[in-house]
Amino acid sequence: MPAPDVRARKLSARDLDAVVFDMDGVVTDTARVHGAAWRRMFDDWLRARADRTGEVFEPFTDDDYRRYVDGKRREDGITAFLSSRGIDLPLGDPDDPADRETVTGLGARKNAYFLEALHTDGTDAYPGTVALVRDLQAAGIATGVITASRNGDEVLAAAGVPDLFAVRVDGRVAAELGLPGKPDPAVFLEAARRLGAGPDRTAVVEDALAGVQAGRRGGFALVVGVDRTGHADELRAAGADVVVGDLAELTVEGAAVR
Repeated sequence: MPAPDVRARKLSARDLDAVVFDMDGVVTDTARVHGAAWRRMFDDWLRARADRTGEVFEPFTDDDYRRYVDGKRREDGITAFLSSRGIDLPLGDPDDPADRETVTGLGARKNAYFLEALHTDGTDAYPGTVALVRDLQAAGIATGVITASRNGDEVLAAAGVPDLFAVRVDGRVAAELGLPGKPDPAVFLEAARRLGAGPDRTAVVEDALAGVQAGRRGGFALVVGVDRTGHADELRAAGADVVVGDLAELTVEGAAVR
């Protein structure tokens, strides 16, 4: 495994057969869109609950997003956040509508807000990430993408990179296979398996605490944390070997200088 210092910023086919990227916040600039959708959904719901019960309204915060929701499956994130507020809701049925007072109902509401913003404002792929993926592929290192979102293909298409990754494990695939969500490493392990690589020869690139924890628990060769919001220390504490502000800071051995 590359040492957790500047050497880990140069990726080599001698050390790695594959690299698995998280999508939101790493490949596409959609972490902020998800964050805004979560905030809108929770604040609307918490405010309405406070009006009914007489409780004090406490808004959903950026810290709540990082600690309880970011990188997780919708149902897991909702359950974790509500539990932090001492609130217990039934899980509900998978097809519950957005106005149903269940965990899946709240998830449907959040997803509607996310898709509304995505269709209205669009999104972009990070140039540094796209360049790194191309360099890895040119060096013979396989690449794949994972996301807890069930909208993975739609997001990549909106960002203009629908064909960047041949291997994709999104929320729909995870549900079909019964894979648990992060911080369990199952989705990363499935992506590595589809790339024909073992975890000891695969790097994970993540911006979410739950994703970094999953990479560490999965025994991956290298866990790269991407810090776009000023939380590098938290990513290191969660298990990142190296933390970068943008993937342009990583290089691939033998690739042309960017």
